[in-house]
Amino acid sequence: MKKAILYEKLPASAVRCKACSWYCKIPEGTTGICGVRENIKGDLYLLVYGKPIAVHIDPIEKKPLFHFLPGTEIFSIGTYGCSFSCDFCQNWDISQSPRELKIQYAADKKALRENLYRMIDACEDWPPEKIVEYCIRNKIPSIAYTYNEPAIFFEYAYDTAKLAREAGLKNIFVSNGFESIEAIEKISPYLDANNIDLKGWTEDFYNKICHARLAPVKENIKRFRDAGVWVEVTTLLIPGHNDSDNELKSIAEFLVNISPEIPWHVTAFHPSYKMQNVPSTPAKTLERAYKIGKAAGLKYVYTGNIWGLEGENTHCPKCSELLIKRSGASVVENYLKNDACPKCGFKIKGIWK
Repeated sequence: MKKAILYEKLPASAVRCKACSWYCKIPEGTTGICGVRENIKGDLYLLVYGKPIAVHIDPIEKKPLFHFLPGTEIFSIGTYGCSFSCDFCQNWDISQSPRELKIQYAADKKALRENLYRMIDACEDWPPEKIVEYCIRNKIPSIAYTYNEPAIFFEYAYDTAKLAREAGLKNIFVSNGFESIEAIEKISPYLDANNIDLKGWTEDFYNKICHARLAPVKENIKRFRDAGVWVEVTTLLIPGHNDSDNELKSIAEFLVNISPEIPWHVTAFHPSYKMQNVPSTPAKTLERAYKIGKAAGLKYVYTGNIWGLEGENTHCPKCSELLIKRSGASVVENYLKNDACPKCGFKIKGIWK
């Protein structure tokens, strides 16, 4: 564990965490909503520092990032815990484990703490220095803080990102967009990109399905853009829950008002966690969302989680020339020249080198 940097002390040995937009008030001996930031004797500690539960080398397109170093590998880490509790979470076994322990040991705080510590201690050690050294040695150009919400392991991500920037590596968040203003201000100088989930368009959806709030997410998409971080947005389309024409149009228009250059990924849901009885998203829903996004004025709309659709590929917004051909999370051909369309010369926004 490591003492947190984003918190303030309160009376009666309580603390207020400032890592995400919950701003949890945490009494001594307990954790915040995420389950991994604990008040120990009046100070806040991150329990999962250097202890990721998930470590993988991924194609960057899997994040998904389509306008950021296409075709490259990215070192990906995630820890236990999350600031949301989405009923459809595909990584629920790691993101929701501390929450499940809280339910299981609600009447026995000692047993809760022992089991939480044991679970985290079983994770392999990956301190920031080890991550950066591994990436340099294996010529991996970037690091993703992903699988769960990176804001909840902020100090770990922040220390790693600073070392990575010094070594010439790039840093990427894959995020629910619920970071605190303080976290955004502190990480932005070291953050190159953020794929933010805009999970739906209504507060009702966020409250009932994600057990969270929508407003901070909308505000933070703009905050990251304004801070100079490359932003792509993902919406997982869940049949009957967030996939109506009106909702999709509202999301697309919201993004256009920030910037029509923001790539929007509309991806297919597959039954998971507490939504096992909801059917998978059909391809026609992704195709419908693609058309809605383009009609609203977004220059780059992509379909995901169903391979073989035309929406996997990047086309020039001016002349429709095929620029990047993909197959799932793999780049098949990249025709970009000097960050531009080779046919008409239109500059394609992104980070390409």
